[in-house]
Amino acid sequence: MENSIFELQYALDTFYFLVTGALVMWMAAGFAMLEAGLVRSKNTTEILLKNISLYAVACTMYMICGYMIMYGGDFLLSSITGDGVAGAEEPATYAPSADFFFQVVFVATAMSIVSGAVAERMKLWAFLLFAVFMTGFIYPMEGSWTWGGNPVFGMYTLGDLGFSDFAGSGIVHMAGAAAALAGVLLLGARKGKYSASGQINAIPGANLPLATLGTFILWMGWFGFNGGSVLATASVESANSVAIVFMNTNAAAAGGLISALIVARIMFGKADLTMALNGALAGLVAITAEPSTPTALQATLFGAIGGVLVVFSILTLDKMKIDDPVGAISVHGVVGFLGLMLVPITNPLTEDGGASFSGQLIGAATIFIWVFVASLVVWGVLKAVMGIRVSEEEEYEGVDLAECGMEAYPEFTNK
Repeated sequence: MENSIFELQYALDTFYFLVTGALVMWMAAGFAMLEAGLVRSKNTTEILLKNISLYAVACTMYMICGYMIMYGGDFLLSSITGDGVAGAEEPATYAPSADFFFQVVFVATAMSIVSGAVAERMKLWAFLLFAVFMTGFIYPMEGSWTWGGNPVFGMYTLGDLGFSDFAGSGIVHMAGAAAALAGVLLLGARKGKYSASGQINAIPGANLPLATLGTFILWMGWFGFNGGSVLATASVESANSVAIVFMNTNAAAAGGLISALIVARIMFGKADLTMALNGALAGLVAITAEPSTPTALQATLFGAIGGVLVVFSILTLDKMKIDDPVGAISVHGVVGFLGLMLVPITNPLTEDGGASFSGQLIGAATIFIWVFVASLVVWGVLKAVMGIRVSEEEEYEGVDLAECGMEAYPEFTNK
């Protein structure tokens, strides 16, 4: 009887892991649609190619070495021998391959954040080479210190210091934003974005319906991102936790959108769709660090704070001449840090776990410094060896033709 119950629990938890992993994979489509909608039409094909290619690169690099660095399992060896995950401990109630699949779609999400921030002026192959290092080494290293539970360079364990990140506000989102920031600083702004007099020139996206669709897809995929991080659903306790996480994830997104829309209306005198979209995403990022302990009202308020913060962050980065076409650094980096700092409010540090404000600060600093510095080194080497930016002529013509030799809208492209 006990064996039958275990087998049922194993099957249900494995199935839940796979379904939520598929939802997170669907977020890749959300990022692709969002970014394709927020860039100019002459750069659409390349941004789509970057998003689908980075997903393939992430899956391959995480199999070859990323999972081994982060958790100790060697999927390259297991794919040859068929013996399961070499070196990894067998999870109690779900298949090891399900765990790998769920983890690999997270590393792809972190890399997807980078693509939008460097859009419209980066060389395709330089970006893909960076993706190799980001998904195969940079992200797995900081993941090994956080979710992997390993000491940071053998010195201290973040968990012992009171660091907690339920589904990755810092581990995934802030890490992706740190890598993006390093790239943007070396890459420079798009031509015409900032005038010599200091004026900021708006460069509107070509397809706002597509950007809106991308946001809805991300909103939906986030239920897998946060809900799957419960890691189980085949017991009363875990099922209740999943339900709470779904509820709070949705509430935070709604709060973020409403607050961003209101702030934009007050500041600009108009309802700004792009700010509303980024507000919803900011709410999702803010709740990701701890969606299981707040009440629905608290989750809404946390999301609303993220929605307000992202509007001011986007405007501030623009004033600093940090050109981020889709607002990824603000949404995932600034609000990712906010999400980490909100955790101790509803999940304070106790003997059974939780987080402290000092632990969250140390964890956030560890993640950001490692990813930013390592990314800056990789971007710098790529810039010196092959260059990371297309020529001014290619940028004016559009990277679709320069990098891909085809246009997304050949009959309607507006130069």
